[in-house]
Amino acid sequence: MSKLLNYKYYDTPEGHDIYKKTFVTSKYAFLTGLAAGSADVLMYSRPKGFVNTAGRMFYIIGPLVGMATAFTVTTNVAQNYRGKNDKLNYFMGGAAAGCVFSAWMKTGAVALPAALVLGTAAVVKKMAIDSGTEFFPQVAHATKTIKSVKHDWTITENFDELKNYTTGPN
Repeated sequence: MSKLLNYKYYDTPEGHDIYKKTFVTSKYAFLTGLAAGSADVLMYSRPKGFVNTAGRMFYIIGPLVGMATAFTVTTNVAQNYRGKNDKLNYFMGGAAAGCVFSAWMKTGAVALPAALVLGTAAVVKKMAIDSGTEFFPQVAHATKTIKSVKHDWTITENFDELKNYTTGPN
């Protein structure tokens, strides 16, 4: 189980370990839905009772997990079926997620725009992965912290010839 929790989406090539990849994307979708659902329940909808609150949370979490699952499964199955690892697989995965989003909104008018937007976002992500670009790079830590006084932050070296002072007449 710990291997599954520590697994990252790009640890294995596309088309392999579909179950693990689905678990990873669903985990992130669940956590995002939990945060969004909590904000909705606390600040917007304010349902009364446990059952109504759980229903509202599932109303938000369920489709997000479904969108993540649709993206992952579609992308990896397309990779296995086509035998190519390209942007079209990601576009199809994003389009599948857009269809799930359309079903969540209960309107067909959103299907095409959602499929195009999410498919394009997936293609941008694929291009970033292929070129080695990071959307959220590691943040550099501050150089001046509470322990900074232990470091020498001077620009120049200590020149011994400039130290011509004495301790005094004592």
